[in-house]
Amino acid sequence: MRWISRKKTFVLHTGVPFLYRSAHIPGSVHVGQASTAEGIEKLKKEVQGLPRDKEIILYCGCCPWKDCPNMRPAFKAMQEMGFTKIKALYLPNNLEQDWIEKGFPIEK
Repeated sequence: MRWISRKKTFVLHTGVPFLYRSAHIPGSVHVGQASTAEGIEKLKKEVQGLPRDKEIILYCGCCPWKDCPNMRPAFKAMQEMGFTKIKALYLPNNLEQDWIEKGFPIEK
């Protein structure tokens, strides 16, 4: 998880606010639920001034990956804006099981 400490990487949380407040990846920015129009607008506003080749990692962790309503819309919006270095953090179950319980760093 070297990317956490790299200043060139921008990490965005695209899920529900109460999950972000309870625990999130250090340095990540909460942009709201990308499954909503408001969340997509906040996402776009957050990244608007960034270079299109900025390394950006998106994550949610609200539910199993296959059921997540937030990741696909966030990724699609970033692609439509012309970002070329977008990555999605694969959390197969949720942030609790796939990140916190494995001992990766969190902020509260």
